[in-house]
Amino acid sequence: MKMTGSQILIESLKREGVEFIFGYPGGQVLPIFDKIYDAHFLKFILTRHEQGAAHAADGYARATGKVGVCMATSGPGATNLTTGIANAYMDSIPIVAITGQVKTFLIGNDAFQEADVTGITRPITKHNFLVKDINDLARIIREAFYIASTGRPGPVLIDIPSDIQMQEGEFIWPDKVELRSYKPTYFGHPGQIKKAAKLISQAKKPLLYIGGGVITSGAHLVLRELAEKIQAPVTWTLMGIGGFPANHKLSLGMLGMHGTGYANHAIMNADVIIAVGARFDDRVTGRIDAFAPGAKVIHIDIDPASISKNIRVDIPIVGDAKNILGELLEQIKKAPDITEWHKEVDGLKKKYPLKYKDDGKIKPQYVVEQIYEATKGDAVITTEVGQNQMWAAQWYRYDHPRTFISSGGLGTMGFGFPAAMGAKVGRPEKQVIDIAGDGSIQMNIQELGTCVANKINVKVVILNNGYLGMVRQWQELFYKKRYSQVNITSPDFVKLADSYGALGIKVTKKEDVRPAIEKALSIDNTVFVDVQVEPEENVYPMVPAGEAINKLIEGLA
Repeated sequence: MKMTGSQILIESLKREGVEFIFGYPGGQVLPIFDKIYDAHFLKFILTRHEQGAAHAADGYARATGKVGVCMATSGPGATNLTTGIANAYMDSIPIVAITGQVKTFLIGNDAFQEADVTGITRPITKHNFLVKDINDLARIIREAFYIASTGRPGPVLIDIPSDIQMQEGEFIWPDKVELRSYKPTYFGHPGQIKKAAKLISQAKKPLLYIGGGVITSGAHLVLRELAEKIQAPVTWTLMGIGGFPANHKLSLGMLGMHGTGYANHAIMNADVIIAVGARFDDRVTGRIDAFAPGAKVIHIDIDPASISKNIRVDIPIVGDAKNILGELLEQIKKAPDITEWHKEVDGLKKKYPLKYKDDGKIKPQYVVEQIYEATKGDAVITTEVGQNQMWAAQWYRYDHPRTFISSGGLGTMGFGFPAAMGAKVGRPEKQVIDIAGDGSIQMNIQELGTCVANKINVKVVILNNGYLGMVRQWQELFYKKRYSQVNITSPDFVKLADSYGALGIKVTKKEDVRPAIEKALSIDNTVFVDVQVEPEENVYPMVPAGEAINKLIEGLA
């Protein structure tokens, strides 16, 4: 069947089951947009900035488990996607970014709006393609979605010159993808699984440490079964939030730089750590040479490059977490006797509780607690980056996967609002709430226009302290309160929301926090709730940079 390149792209997207694309048009993608005009199966969501499009595709992917798709033109359009692509790469999120490129015979000539986008994005994509032959296009699209969504997921970019979009070629859709150099391992080595089962059975202080891989693989139920079988406490990374119920008696909450004191002390005292879909990043380990000195480490991960990358591992098991945990469950015949370990962990929980000073002022922790109570824990929460992110991780209790969406590895300010937009598109039946800071929300605030135009009714709760809060906190604690460039002037968020056709609510009294949240949730529109919180409130506990993770600054916030 003869088709133009643009028709091949649209037909390929249809076969991949794509329903939504987030993006922005431009000169080098006009042939594609002309075909989108007639693609009735497809909802194109015109964002107000390409970075917003990439983050929205990311949020959609995290909320649904499907591949998110974003699109931009060549040059500045494509380069505006790169922050969002890098964000997805760091957090192993499956997105496909489609960019226009100047005509093939102009590539390398510094043509108008030309940028070497495949070169620019090579370090921040799982793979990328520059289409040079119309007859390769369908195969490339098929391979791009396959690579993005299999193994350790990640972003894939397809750069399509505008003359390829207009050329005619044969549409040949591959029945399956076979890539000689790409063969993800899905089932763990039986011998390694037996070794792990034996070590767990002999453990006195076992601990499960889980990351985003548990959510990606859909392993949360079998993980819970394993935890209950061996009665091991469970702690998680920022990306692992929702992989194990926060309200479960075995839950230790998040660990790391702003994790719970009891999780940090527990992992340091464990004798067997079962790491599942986590990569021992620096925010979790603190000082590596002091991390869990007495523990044997079992590491389950689909990416062999992540194993022993940061921490020495005793029993590596490469493969899909869900499959391996299922095999491990069958192999463990005898649960370890950990009565004393439970007493120790209970003691740690009493000694190092999460706390803040309730003095009648509006504390950000209180606001997050009220969001949790108002939603009864049944919402999708996205965050910006900084103090707001950590408070959202600490004080909202997540019992289900894909309900906490945050920028983990890259720490991208401006992520939360467009990510909320993408999450709401993917899960329209859910309340989707972005817990934001007054600095971060301004980085992609233009997406208010996208939300209103498309009736994507997300709620944004701004913890407005008048500062770039996390930077200010570090300057307070480690730079003698020499506050340099952290005071931030914000607009009137109520008027701004109103100007876009959304709704704004301002809160200055503690007693008004809960009613404002409930009002926002009841309104069928995008709502900004601007809560004036304590300006110099800090996130505690906190591990200073370069310290072991049990060297916490506790401090009453």
